[in-house]
Amino acid sequence: MKKIILFFCVSTTIFISAQNINGRFSSSLYTLQRFNSEISSENYLRAYEMLNLNLNYGKVSVRSYMNFETDVMTKMESDPRLRFYNLYLEARDLLNVATIKLGRQPIINSVAGGIYDGASLTLKHNKFKLNAYAGGSVPAYQEFKLIENFEDNLIFGGKLTTTVIPNVQLGVGYVNKNFQPKKYTALREDSLFNTIETIIENKSNQYQFITGDLNFIQKDLVSIYTRADYDINFKQLSKFEFDARTDAVEKWSLNLYYNYRQPKIRYNSIFAVFDYGNTHEIELGADYKINKLITVSGKFGNVQYKTENSQRIGFGFNTNYGSLTYRKTLGYAGELDAVSLYSAYTLFEGFFTPSVGVSYTSYKLSADSETNSLTTLLVGANVRPFRVLSFDLQGQYMDNKIYKNDLRVFFKLNYWFNLNL
Repeated sequence: MKKIILFFCVSTTIFISAQNINGRFSSSLYTLQRFNSEISSENYLRAYEMLNLNLNYGKVSVRSYMNFETDVMTKMESDPRLRFYNLYLEARDLLNVATIKLGRQPIINSVAGGIYDGASLTLKHNKFKLNAYAGGSVPAYQEFKLIENFEDNLIFGGKLTTTVIPNVQLGVGYVNKNFQPKKYTALREDSLFNTIETIIENKSNQYQFITGDLNFIQKDLVSIYTRADYDINFKQLSKFEFDARTDAVEKWSLNLYYNYRQPKIRYNSIFAVFDYGNTHEIELGADYKINKLITVSGKFGNVQYKTENSQRIGFGFNTNYGSLTYRKTLGYAGELDAVSLYSAYTLFEGFFTPSVGVSYTSYKLSADSETNSLTTLLVGANVRPFRVLSFDLQGQYMDNKIYKNDLRVFFKLNYWFNLNL
């Protein structure tokens, strides 16, 4: 608590002397009807208030991103709830080299993405960049407090990136993320085979990975991105990803994607004893630009499981007025056929943008299973009377065997502000 009070004292100082205040405020209402039985139901009107607020003084800023949610009509057990996604102090370009962040902040990592409470340091010099971070996981529902047993939920790591090779960016990193599972009670037998209630308290489970990536870009010719994650605890390659795209052929764009993935199992987890399989995924894609308005795209992918495989096919048209797509999957992952149409067009120099979307999906878990269908419809509009203010209204309709004639309404207000003091 003392750290939180200190943080707010510093933030208040910056707020009083801030040179610039900017951010975005949005307010949303979402209506739905939930059936408790075949004859009774309750209506809900969920309200969401989001604030992204930045206080800036020179090279120092306080950045925050929070969300408040509740129900206007029918109160839920968790209402009201305030979530703090970001709340940190940032000092940029210190000595033209370093950037420091302190507080609840995002972490962008292929293994342990999300947010954490802690500190990060970024150093830049010439063609090298080093980022290091340390802290702990945030409590459930992003509550404004430190997580219990902070020392058992630590996360730390870093990444070194360089562009010393022309057109190439190389990166190598390390991440160590710990989890403290919640203890619980269960019925067990003692030495005399009597049933007793026992507290189950596991040790902290851990992810520990070395990561590496390479990004090569030759403008208007080819781009290649590849990444690998190595699991230190299990001493095995956890994931390898390769993505290449070329625009060398006139009007054509060709894409090749490959992904090898091991199931991500926490260290000391009981799931490590199960016999699990890896997946090999490969996808080929192509886009052909007919003219300035229309582009045709197609993709074919295959996923190889331990003893089975599955395929997916995609085909569509993309235009300045919308898109029409068809998707199909078959094999071990189930069978699906889906057609979707979406259109949106801006009128009156951005003042009014109507949109409509409709899709029909037929699916089943296997060739011998029952076939189900799903119909969805979206009708909406965006109104922007001023550059900094917009309103969104959307009606959502869905119909399948679980949700019969499900109709919902969504409304959102967005306001952007930027004030120099």
